[in-house]
Amino acid sequence: MISKSSRWIATTVAFVVALQILSAQPQPSPSASARQAQPSPSASARQAQPPAPPAQTTTTTQPPQRQQPSFRAGVDLVSLNVTVTDGTARYVTDLTAEDFNVFEDGVKQEVTFFNRTNLPIALALLLDTSASMESKLGTAQEAAIGFARKLRPQDLAEVIDFDSRVVVLQNFTNGIGDLEQAIRKTSAGGSTSLYNAVYIALKDLKKVVAKNVDEIRRQAIILLSDGEDTSSLLPFEEVLDLAKRSETAIYCIGLRADGPSTSSRGFKEAEFVLRQFAQETGGRAFFPSQLADLTNVYGQIADELSSQYTVGYTSRNPKRDGSWRRLVLRVNRPNLTARTKQGYFAPTSH
Repeated sequence: MISKSSRWIATTVAFVVALQILSAQPQPSPSASARQAQPSPSASARQAQPPAPPAQTTTTTQPPQRQQPSFRAGVDLVSLNVTVTDGTARYVTDLTAEDFNVFEDGVKQEVTFFNRTNLPIALALLLDTSASMESKLGTAQEAAIGFARKLRPQDLAEVIDFDSRVVVLQNFTNGIGDLEQAIRKTSAGGSTSLYNAVYIALKDLKKVVAKNVDEIRRQAIILLSDGEDTSSLLPFEEVLDLAKRSETAIYCIGLRADGPSTSSRGFKEAEFVLRQFAQETGGRAFFPSQLADLTNVYGQIADELSSQYTVGYTSRNPKRDGSWRRLVLRVNRPNLTARTKQGYFAPTSH
């Protein structure tokens, strides 16, 4: 643990302030257009759509501008959610701050914030409901419901389904019954707007404000899909950039199709996308060979989210140039592997 209590307290306050500032930024309003070729969702469901080009008259918002770096002047704590496993892939949860070594662009940093308690979680459950999911949706629903039932009272989750459109079926809540009801509302049809869905989830998670130390939450997206994006307005590179600027780990589950289509160009592209989202944000990508494995995959994600550390430091690099800074995190104990996001964007002077 950090030896000087005063430094720990000050850094913790800075950490909370950083979250408040990040969450306070105004967000573009999702589109309210109705789902095409689908029954209208209930009045409680909020349909979301990322900003569209100005030429489309059905939306009132403009395409998203380049996202500003995650850190602001005076609040430069770099926070990392870290997963540590041993050689048998078991989670290791008994490390201390002194066991971690953080390197930013090759320069060792001083860890000034450390937490190994099981922090509350804010997460978005994303379900692909495109037409190709019709035969798989029932199993996917039950697996997602099983995951939701493992959430604790202090956790928050929202449910988003996506096909041609993106619909927030349930806003952030700790009500397991509400989450289950929303998941059961999903129905298959339409194309796949995967990038739009990730964009909406990232924006929604930024609105989860920590008002005090007790409300600091780790953030995650759990994305289930069976194929490549076919209808998003936003490009992959733009959404990946937004994900890299966030504090959100993305866990991706790619359902492999039965038969020869698994090796098709489309599935390979989808697999690359899912792996990139996970790798760049410190999450994981899963590609179960059988639909029946879904329950186990969701269980692995739940176990990981409850076994993480939070490690923070103030960068030794004083430049405020908005550049990408590569991170490497190692642990002193032998035969252990630490996983976190691969880097962050430096602060700017304005």
